Amino acid sequence: PQRSEEAKAFVNAFLKRSMPKMKDEAIQDVLSRKAVILEHYSKKRKKQKRKKTRSFTAKQRREMRLFEIEPEQQRYAIFLPLHELWKQYIRDLCYGLKPDAQPQMVQGKLLKADLHGAIVTVTKSKCPSYVGITGIILQEFKHVFKIITKEDKLKVVPKLNNVFSVEIDGFISYIYGSKFQLRASERSAKKFKLKGTIDL
Repeated sequence: PQRSEEAKAFVNAFLKRSMPKMKDEAIQDVLSRKAVILEHYSKKRKKQKRKKTRSFTAKQRREMRLFEIEPEQQRYAIFLPLHELWKQYIRDLCYGLKPDAQPQMVQGKLLKADLHGAIVTVTKSKCPSYVGITGIILQEFKHVFKIITKEDKLKVVPKLNNVFSVEIDGFISYIYGSKFQLRASERSAKKFKLKGTIDL
């Protein structure tokens, strides 16, 4: 063990080498406060950038035909179980659809709900050929519904200028497609006005 004088001399010499820019008085001041900061900086670690997983572009999805339903799969009976699942989903979403349920609450829930599997009917349209089309919604895009009818025909019905009706447990809701031009994922976060101008 070193004596106190030797230890003091060693510390002073060490500090002069470590902090050459500081004067002796400043070093003594640092020692009196019992806080020594050496002129040595640790290297900052570089944050590794996370690699983003590349997803397919819309063009690639179209080329790969990811969203196309094969002709042999375009049968109404195949999608009836999907409709039953959708009905149960809506009942759970609307707390059972009891007779005393408020229509505005049910309407609000339906506007934000996922409609894949719902049976819809085109009740009004500026194009008369669309009126009366009834079927299960297989796909919903921003501007169109893809509907499979009981005749096993896949119909692409635009939302614009069409009014759709959805019926579940005796409750009928009308959807004005012109006000409904959103993707299903975007619709859940949108605030719909309870009152507004209704037109096709």
